[in-house]
Amino acid sequence: MVRQSRSDMDSVFGALADPTRRAILARLSQGDATVSELSEPHDMSLAAVSRHIHVLADAGLMSRVREGKRIRCRLNAQPLREATSWLAGYQAFWDQTLDALGEFLEGKDV
Repeated sequence: MVRQSRSDMDSVFGALADPTRRAILARLSQGDATVSELSEPHDMSLAAVSRHIHVLADAGLMSRVREGKRIRCRLNAQPLREATSWLAGYQAFWDQTLDALGEFLEGKDV
């Protein structure tokens, strides 16, 4: 299992906790985009979207590159892979728990 420091994991899950940030990551999974392009589908100011982008960048989920007056954003999926790896450690627990529940229910007249 990939180990990630608690503060890194906290910042990744904190960034993912917001639906706007998840939507921004979903858009970036389709390719690079400018801040203006990322703000288009959201009913909020460019400054508000920029704050969301800052949170995502601080969590390592995306990078920003200045191109003249524009800022191009790019997805960095590695922290998502690490979070998924951490969550996968609990998959065996849930599989085992649900299998045991199923066996219990099969033995009952439900």
